[in-house]
Order: sequence, then C-alpha cells, then structure tokens
Amino acid sequence: MSGVDATEVDRHIPFGTIFNFRDAGGYAGHDGRTVRRGRLYRSDSLHRLNEDDRDAFTALGIRTVIDLRRSHEVERDGRVPDWPGLTYRHIHPEHAEWGQVPYESGTSLARYLADRYADLAQTGTAGLAEALGLISDATSGPVVVHCVAGKDRTGIVCALTLAVLGVADDEIAADYALSSAASERFSAWLAATTPAAEELPPPFLASPSDTMLLFLAELREGYGSVEGYLRHAGVTDAQLAALRDHLLD
Repeated sequence: MSGVDATEVDRHIPFGTIFNFRDAGGYAGHDGRTVRRGRLYRSDSLHRLNEDDRDAFTALGIRTVIDLRRSHEVERDGRVPDWPGLTYRHIHPEHAEWGQVPYESGTSLARYLADRYADLAQTGTAGLAEALGLISDATSGPVVVHCVAGKDRTGIVCALTLAVLGVADDEIAADYALSSAASERFSAWLAATTPAAEELPPPFLASPSDTMLLFLAELREGYGSVEGYLRHAGVTDAQLAALRDHLLD
C-alpha cells in the first residue's frame, strides 16, 4: 500500500465547518529528506472558522493565511477571523471563470481540470510566484493556503511547492486526490444545513489523481521542469533554495 493511501485520516485536521484542512508535510523529498510536518497546511475556505474552532486552530501556531480566492468570493463569504498573531494575505492568481469553458458530461474530468489548471498557470504567474515566495519565507510559517474548496487553486500551489521539494508526482497526485473525501464531507454538511442548495457539478467536487499527473507532466513539457516554470513566473533561485532549506528535514 502506498504511504499516501493510508494518510487521509492522519493528515486531515477536523474543524466544525472546515472540511479539507490538512498537513502537506510528511512526504519523501530530495536526498532522502522529508517534507516537514506542521509548516505548510492546505484548506478549504477559512471564513467558516468560529470561536468553537479557535483553540484547535491556534494550537497549530499558524502565522500566515494565504487566501487564493477571487475578490468577489472574499466579499461574498468573508475571510478568516482576525485573530491575534495571524497575518492575512489575499493573493489571487488571475484565471478565467470555468463557466467560460463548461464541462461536458461524459468527457474526461481529469482532462478538463488539467486544462483549467494549465490556463491558470499561464495567466496567474504573478499570483503563484507571490504565494510561493511567501511560503519560501521561513518567518511566514507555519502557513495555511486556501481557496474555496481547497483543491484547485490550493492544489496547484501545494503541488508546485511539493515538486520543488522533490516529492514524486504520484505522491503529489495522491495528496491532491485526498480532497475527494473532503468534498464528500462538505456535500453531506451542505445537504444537512441547506437542503434547498443545488448539487454542485462534478468539476467542483472531484479530484481525480490523473488531473495532477497531467498538469505536472505538461508543465514540464512546456518549461523543462517545475523550477523552470516557477523561474518564468518570477520565483527566484534564492526562494527555491529557501523552500528546500526550511521545508525539508
């Protein structure tokens, strides 16, 4: 059994109304080193955190929240609570609305999502570089990165980070796929709390591992390596080195 297959329970950190909060550490990286636990977290939208979750969230020691949502999503739903010691950074990687290229039922969902991620990587370079730069700064950590569902924009940022750290593609893809269980938790909560809510379409819920395998392979085809893409986006060699220095044991 893959080490990743058994880690959904291990990685998932439960909160009352947050469903995709988990530690991105613990994977094997460069030169036999391991991605540090408790330094980089990923999540769905943190605007639902409340006082009931405050002690559990504070115990993680998080210093920086990177919110990847669009401005209208932040305005609509709000942001993480303004708790002491927490720095909030809103960084939106520019990308087209998915509705401009609707998903056609019966076609490959992994292919559809990988194409959306490739589009974001092309248009969202400034935002992705800024997010990776923040993660590379040891003084920002521990960091939590989130968007709405915590699987797409967040998945891209975490995949790029893990790739720089030397995590194998199949491990990155399996980590990405853990969001499927979170989508099930969210869907069950939504059905219980808002029975009249419309069911979300498949692209907003599914996280097939092949999506991330396609995205990473095609990014390398275009730029030679993930590091080559990130340099193109504006991430410096010093920041790439810093990522490895403080995120690898």
